[in-house]
Amino acid sequence: MEARNRRLHLLGNTLKSHFVGIDSVIDELLEAIRIWYLMPQVLTRPLIINLWGMTGVGKTDLIRQLASGLDFQERFVEVELTNADRTSWITSVRAVLNENNLNDSEPKIILFDEIQRFNTIDEEGKPLTNTKFSDFWELLSDGRLSRRDRAEIDYLLAEIIHNERRQRRQKDEDPEEDDDEFGLWNAQKIKQALGLEIPLQDVADLSRPQLITLLQQARTSKQLYEPINHAKTLIFICGNLDDVFSMANMTAEADIDADIYHAFTKKITLVDIKRSLSRRFKPEQVARFGNIHIIYRSLRRADFEALIQQEIHRIRKRTGDLFGIDLRIDSTVADLIYRNGVFPVQGVRPVFSTVADVLETHLAQLLFHALTHDSTQLDLEYNQEKQCLRAIFDGKNTTEIPYTGRLDHIRQSTSPDLLANTSVHEAGHAVAYGVLFKMAPLQLTARVASSETAGFTFPHQIYDTANHLLYRIQVLLAGGAAEELIFGHGNASGGRLSDHEQATKLAMDYVRRYGFDEEFHANYALTHEYAMDMTVTDTDIEKMLTRLKSEAQKILSENEDLLLDLSRTLVTKGVLHAEEVAAIAAEHGLKLEVKPEGYIYTPGYASRLQEKK
Repeated sequence: MEARNRRLHLLGNTLKSHFVGIDSVIDELLEAIRIWYLMPQVLTRPLIINLWGMTGVGKTDLIRQLASGLDFQERFVEVELTNADRTSWITSVRAVLNENNLNDSEPKIILFDEIQRFNTIDEEGKPLTNTKFSDFWELLSDGRLSRRDRAEIDYLLAEIIHNERRQRRQKDEDPEEDDDEFGLWNAQKIKQALGLEIPLQDVADLSRPQLITLLQQARTSKQLYEPINHAKTLIFICGNLDDVFSMANMTAEADIDADIYHAFTKKITLVDIKRSLSRRFKPEQVARFGNIHIIYRSLRRADFEALIQQEIHRIRKRTGDLFGIDLRIDSTVADLIYRNGVFPVQGVRPVFSTVADVLETHLAQLLFHALTHDSTQLDLEYNQEKQCLRAIFDGKNTTEIPYTGRLDHIRQSTSPDLLANTSVHEAGHAVAYGVLFKMAPLQLTARVASSETAGFTFPHQIYDTANHLLYRIQVLLAGGAAEELIFGHGNASGGRLSDHEQATKLAMDYVRRYGFDEEFHANYALTHEYAMDMTVTDTDIEKMLTRLKSEAQKILSENEDLLLDLSRTLVTKGVLHAEEVAAIAAEHGLKLEVKPEGYIYTPGYASRLQEKK
């Protein structure tokens, strides 16, 4: 047991060196499997571990590496559960295990991947007809699976009887016709179906009448169908629960600050996971997933930077080992890869492809030049001003390769007029946010690599109160109001569409759901037999939005110099972070707090309670 403990410890270090930014996931995972690995005989049912996260974070690869590190490659199988594919002949977990010779009571590892595609209820909560992998739920429930299906033996029996009759007809028509060979493939199917211990060739040598007799006897054998106890099995369930990580859809994926998104994903809990599962599966099925749920957080900026350096190190080492050339890669190249390869909501895959695009595709040409000129040192850097990769051989000879990052190209293609418009719009949000919440927004961006989003202002998490809903509406309306103030009403753009939609929903919630309005206290959002006439509140909501827009305009008029300063700085830089916004606001007499990504803005209930007399 001590040796196995040491192995788990060494495996943890190996996995952490391979997977960047998920040390806590690896620690939690290894702790969860400890009993299974050290004493599987004490388990009375399979150990079920769930891993949830966005696409591309390495869930499947981690389990594969784990199985390899524990020397379970031969006792490991992956099953992709889905309701979509109706063409595969494999329709049960039992069949998968039989196919891999794993349908036994010995320790094994099973990975059920892409579980979100295996939903058993639709969006309205109505049950779906699932004909595939129905025994998956049996395995999760009590860990028992049948050895084989009676229908499987019936099918083999019918196939052999049919072939026997066909052979007889051929003999009648041509007495000299040779018997068809039964073949090792069919012999293997029968040996597996019946659990025969005799050599495969002995099964293949049996005559068809002998096989028919063997199968007919097997049909009536109760022992043949007794379930197998998989209590020593380690089961992993992996999936991408996009609705849990829905914040990813709020902004342009390539331009959101990785640390901001990481802070939001840190707040996802077991309750959020189970709530998401309940929208896909029946309650009794959700319970069968158990309570070991490991959640992948999105990677931080430092994690992505470490991953890029890890890839650079790999390329440098390979270059030195294969060609004897000392490859030195400047930090400007790493910055280029980060700007064009990091999509915080898409995991590590875009980074790997960008490393290949920036480095490996150009390196072949540069190495050829180095080898033909007997160079032993190659320095590579990126010149942002000239938009080119610059290679220096042995510290003297220089070669330049024109290159513009794919996302840099999109960001730079924004016209000056559109950039100015977007900058004013986002600065309007920021000014209203600062005045109302006394905080600088987390990120202010006007130049993005997206055709759907012109820019965005990223807020903190705001606790819903009556006042906060009104503040949020004013912040949303301030973007369009800023355009009207600076460019005139006739030149205001349609970029306010999404803001207006969100503001209207918040106003509707304020009146119809929460009952914050003084004149309307009933919940007008009820459905079915309790539905109420929502048009009654329409006029009140319209008046509220008009009033709040007027208040947003007043805030901007009183802080027009700050609005202009922020807008012009944003045009130049493309993106501003909280510290920069706060510094500019301070120059105009507005003091803003800089709060971290995970901060939740509340009215300070605890202190108010203590102060209450």
